[in-house]
Amino acid sequence: MRKPINLLLGNKIEVNRDLLLLLVIGGLYSLAIFLSNTFVNIYLWRQSNDYLAIALYNLSIYIMQPLTFVVAGRIAKKLDRTIVLRLGVSFLALFFLTVLIVGGQAAQFNILLGSLLGIGYGFYWLAFNVLTFEITEPDTRDFFNGFLGLMQSFAGMIGPVLAGYVISVATNKTGYTIIFSLSFGLFICAVVSSFFLKKRPADGDFFFRKVLKFRKTNKNWRNILSAHILQGLREGVFIFVISIWVFVATGSEFALGKFNLVLSGCSFFSYYLATRIIKPHFRKRAILIAGLNLFAAIGLIVFQVNYTTLLVYGFFIGLSYPFFTVPYVSLTYDVIGMSEGARELRIEYIVVREFFLNAGRIISVSLFILATQLFVIDQVIPYLLLSFGAGHFLIYFFVRKIQLVSE
Repeated sequence: MRKPINLLLGNKIEVNRDLLLLLVIGGLYSLAIFLSNTFVNIYLWRQSNDYLAIALYNLSIYIMQPLTFVVAGRIAKKLDRTIVLRLGVSFLALFFLTVLIVGGQAAQFNILLGSLLGIGYGFYWLAFNVLTFEITEPDTRDFFNGFLGLMQSFAGMIGPVLAGYVISVATNKTGYTIIFSLSFGLFICAVVSSFFLKKRPADGDFFFRKVLKFRKTNKNWRNILSAHILQGLREGVFIFVISIWVFVATGSEFALGKFNLVLSGCSFFSYYLATRIIKPHFRKRAILIAGLNLFAAIGLIVFQVNYTTLLVYGFFIGLSYPFFTVPYVSLTYDVIGMSEGARELRIEYIVVREFFLNAGRIISVSLFILATQLFVIDQVIPYLLLSFGAGHFLIYFFVRKIQLVSE
């Protein structure tokens, strides 16, 4: 049943109960991740003081995530998609439980921890993306992506700064135990919430290779997949390097929390604007402008790293990312929705997309590992960031070729 809702967006949007529940689950996920995930990298860094250990942890995530997507896709074609979502949240809860158990030995189990998190991400995001595709319509898609972004930004504002404060004031690293326990509890709440979603069974075979081959005949599909490789190139390394730089520059988890507060505070404001301003005809232009801003912002930090320049970087990134993400995600779903066999092959489309996204991440982290073994690490990282950071800007040159009937 659809009903009108007016949530900070100016215009009434008709939404259904499952859409609201999916937003709740997405909000719980975001808060749990923002509370802890950034600090897992710092937790490992404190124990190892080694970029290689952090890179291998993140590489394990990116390898296991697409492999899990294939398994999750097969399950989703035979069973209920909400079961896959539940599996994902359960593995994420298991990840934090394992971190709590291994404690001060976490750096020695970096590949195991990364693998657990990758499995959790794979199940969760396969189900969440498929449910997003099924539950939203073209007229509610920008609203859903924008409002989800608002919640993610709000979680990003309060989560890291709260976690950073608790970790800083607690003694003997008990702050980490408190924060990881909170994330574990939030994921349990997300599991419970998933039981209220309407069952969405599916049947049929899993045609991964078939959808992969559609690149040869579907130019829109080929271009959006190429764009996702570029997206992954930036995300792979930036996710952990920037956090480590902030921590190294300050030696304080609370300072890292304040950095994320600035970034997410700007994102919160920018998501609100993006949701109201961006319409389908403006998507490509928004991707170009935002992608250029994201690339230009790297110049603030690559050759002069201190807490002030990092805060300014966070400010510009926070303002720019929503104007990239909202149209880019909506455009991706529209490309899938208008592709051959979208209704019966929607799961395969999501799996293939994630394969290309994580391929970009694997490439960037692998090159990072190789470069840091061959060259002086502090000298080579700025050049790696400049190279990979161009990814979001270069995406425009692929999405501009996409032509949809709605346009």
